[in-house]
Amino acid sequence: MATLKPFRALRPAPKHAKNVCSLPYDVMNTEEARRMAEGNPHCFLRVTRAEIEFDDSADSHSDEVYRRGGEKLRELIAEGVLVREEKPCYYLYRLVMGTHSQLGIVAVASCREYDEGIVKKHELTRPDKEDDRTRHIGLLGCQTGSVFLTYRAKPSIDALLDAQTRRDADIDFTAEDGIRHTLWFVNDDAAIAAIQAEFAGVPALYVADGHHRSAAASRVARERGGSGEEPWHSFLTVTFPHDQMRILAYNRAVRDLNGRTPEQVLAELERVAHISEAPAAHEPSRKNQVTFYLGGKWRLLTWKDDVAATGDPVGDLDVSILQKRVLEPVLAIGDPRTDTRIAFVGGIRGTGELERLVDGGAFAIAFAMFPTSIDDLMEIADAGGLMPPKSTWFEPKLRDAMACHMIDD
Repeated sequence: MATLKPFRALRPAPKHAKNVCSLPYDVMNTEEARRMAEGNPHCFLRVTRAEIEFDDSADSHSDEVYRRGGEKLRELIAEGVLVREEKPCYYLYRLVMGTHSQLGIVAVASCREYDEGIVKKHELTRPDKEDDRTRHIGLLGCQTGSVFLTYRAKPSIDALLDAQTRRDADIDFTAEDGIRHTLWFVNDDAAIAAIQAEFAGVPALYVADGHHRSAAASRVARERGGSGEEPWHSFLTVTFPHDQMRILAYNRAVRDLNGRTPEQVLAELERVAHISEAPAAHEPSRKNQVTFYLGGKWRLLTWKDDVAATGDPVGDLDVSILQKRVLEPVLAIGDPRTDTRIAFVGGIRGTGELERLVDGGAFAIAFAMFPTSIDDLMEIADAGGLMPPKSTWFEPKLRDAMACHMIDD
C-alpha cells in the first residue's frame, strides 16, 4: 500500500505567498524566467532557476549557480518570507483554472516505495535532467519542486479532504495567469491520523508529472544512505484523485523535413493515414486523429484502421503511432528524448504557437495531438509499460514554494 506522510514544510508566510510562489522551473526557458522574476526579489525562480541571478554567460548547471540558489533560499528564510512548520502536517492544495477545480494533498512519499514500484512511473528520464535535479537537491538540502501524483479516486478520501476545506484557507491568492491557489494547513492530530489511515488503503500512486524530480530524490536517498528514516528518504508530492486531473495535449514541432519536399512528406503520410484539409489552427477532436501544419496549411490526419489498432496500450497511443509511423521513418527522429531536431510544445500554448514556430522559419512542420487520457496513463503504468516522452501536459500547474521539503535540518 502507498504511504503519504505529514512533514514539516518550508512554506510561505501567508502575506508573501503570491510574491514568492512561482511556476515550476521546467516550464520556461532562462529568458522567460528572468522576465517573470524581474522587479521581484522574492520570486522563487531565483532559487529554482538561479542562473537568472547571473549574466547571460552563466552555466545554469554549474555549482556556482546551484549554490546561489541555496543562498537565495536561506535569504528568504532569514527574511521571514518562507517559514518552517513547527510540527509535521498535511496541506490541502486547491487549484482553480476557469471552471476546473482540483483538490489534492501535499505530503511526502517514500523513496523506497518509488524504487519498489508502489509509486508507479510511466516515462523514462533524461540523464542530464535527472543529474540537474539531483545536484540541485543535494546542494540546497531541500526539495523545492513537488512531484505531481495521482491515485484512483475514493469517495471516502474525497469526503475527508472536502471536510477540511470548510473553513477559511491559510493561503489564498490568484496568480498573474488567473489561476487561483488555495492552501489549508492540516495540523490537528485527529485529522492527520484520519488522512494517514485513508491513504494507507490506496494500493498505488502514479507519477503524473515530475519523473525527473522523483528519480533525483531516489538517487539522493541512495547516495546518502542511512537507516531509511531520514528526511532524504522521502520526496515532496502533491497528490490528486484521478477524476480531477486535467490533461492537455503535448504537441510536437520538427525543424526540417529530412531532405524531403512538403509533397513527398504528404505522400508518405497518406500511406498510413487519411489526410484532409482542416480549418485554421485546428485541434484534433478525438483519439486516432492528429492535425499538422505544413507549408502554411493545416491538415487533419486520421490513422488508417490497421495502423491505429495494435492491441498494445502503449502502441495505441497517438504519440506512439506518430513516432513509429512518421517521426522516425519519414523525418528521421530516432530518439525524441535526445534529438535536438524535435521540440515539444505544451498544449496550454495552443495551436497558434505551432503556427508561429513554423511560419517563423525555425521549424518546418508541427503536429497537434489529442490529449492522452488519465486512464491510459494508469493502465500503462499498472502493466509496467513506458509511454513515449512528453505524452502528457497537465494543467493547471502547481506553484513551487507552496511547500518545500527540507532534507537537511
